[in-house]
Amino acid sequence: MTAAVLTSAVLHATWNALAHRVPEPMAALTMIGLGMSALSVPLLLTVPAPDPASWPYLGCSLAVHVTYVVLLARSYRLGDFGQTYPIARGLSPLVVTVVAAVLLGERLAPAALAGVLVVCAGLAVLVGGGWRSGARNVPAVVAATATGLSVAAYTVVDGAGVRVAGGGFEYPVWLLAGVGIGMVLTAALMYRGRLPSVLAGQWWLVPVGGALCWASYALVLWAQARGALGAVAALRETSVVVAAVLGAVVFGERFGRQRIVATVLVAVGIVLINL
Repeated sequence: MTAAVLTSAVLHATWNALAHRVPEPMAALTMIGLGMSALSVPLLLTVPAPDPASWPYLGCSLAVHVTYVVLLARSYRLGDFGQTYPIARGLSPLVVTVVAAVLLGERLAPAALAGVLVVCAGLAVLVGGGWRSGARNVPAVVAATATGLSVAAYTVVDGAGVRVAGGGFEYPVWLLAGVGIGMVLTAALMYRGRLPSVLAGQWWLVPVGGALCWASYALVLWAQARGALGAVAALRETSVVVAAVLGAVVFGERFGRQRIVATVLVAVGIVLINL
């Protein structure tokens, strides 16, 4: 399970870095969503519909995912990748752990709970380093915080939904098909007649970004059906460390002491979660 979630983290940070490179992030995310649907729709013919009991979860998750995409695009438009991505992803492990305990009755073992807290501490160091260095873009921080809360929301909803559906492949396929279509329809409403011109030149993201995004979330949904949501969320959000490296290598952002400390803390947290 750990290997699957860590692979998901790397894939997630990679497709987000690709989206951030595009001048209009919503256009990039729309193309990635189109790629997800292109991969998922043919698979609808090979898997049964999810258990009807999971349909309310699918509907709720679809709405939250589309909201998440709009907020993520706004975050990337307002702020730097190295600032907004850690905030957007770093909030969810702790929020998911608390919500899963209250709503789903999940209880982590002491070592795993300590691991979640250590991972969160590492993410806080990563975010705090950028804040102290002068990157105080309040609108970007607000947008990224709202994005992080939406991440926590769909993590809990999908964690419950995939279990109600029986933990099979059908829930991820139907969800990712719906999310991709929802993203394209949302972009069409936002850009109206300008959508073709906005998307021009971004078609390469359909196969590349779509495949990365599809594989990333399919892996994490598989893990959520088999492990505690808080632990899975903490492992997945190690993607912020990958994002810190990508920020330094791809975007020329400084990889300073705070990012080194954050990386060490996240690594320690992963070990604790898996004791």
